Amino acid sequence: MSHKITTNWKGNMLFDSDNPSGHHVLMDTDVEGKEREGLSPKALMLSSLAGCSGLDVVSILDKMKINTYDLKMEVEGLLTDEHPKYYHTVILDYHFTGEDLNEEKINRAVQLSVEKYCGVMEMFRRFAEVKTNVHFHNK
Repeated sequence: MSHKITTNWKGNMLFDSDNPSGHHVLMDTDVEGKEREGLSPKALMLSSLAGCSGLDVVSILDKMKINTYDLKMEVEGLLTDEHPKYYHTVILDYHFTGEDLNEEKINRAVQLSVEKYCGVMEMFRRFAEVKTNVHFHNK
C-alpha cells in the first residue's frame, strides 16, 4: 500500500497539500510582517502523532465498551539546535477526564497504541526518544 499526496505552492511561504481522504491542509511558516495562514510542517508532525494514537485509543476503548470519557492529547517536540533541526525527544501526554474512569482499560488501550498499532509512533521512534504519560482527571 502507498499514499500519494500533491502539494502546491500558493505564493509567499504558503503551501496547500491534499490527502488521500480528499481533504486539504495549508502549511506555512513565520515570516515577519505576514499573518500565518497554515500550520507549521514540523508541528503538523506532532499533530499526526496525536491523531494516529488517538484514533487507536478511541477505537480500542470502543471495543472494550468504554465510551464515557473526554480525551485531550498534548504533544511537545524538542528540536535539535543544529540544522537540519528535527525532534530528538517527543513527549505525548494523554489526558482522560470523566466519572469513574476505568484506568486499567484506558492504560491498556494506550499501551496497545504505543507499542503495537500506531505507525506514526513507530516512525517517530526511528529518530526521536518518545515518552508517553497518561493522566486521569476524575470529575
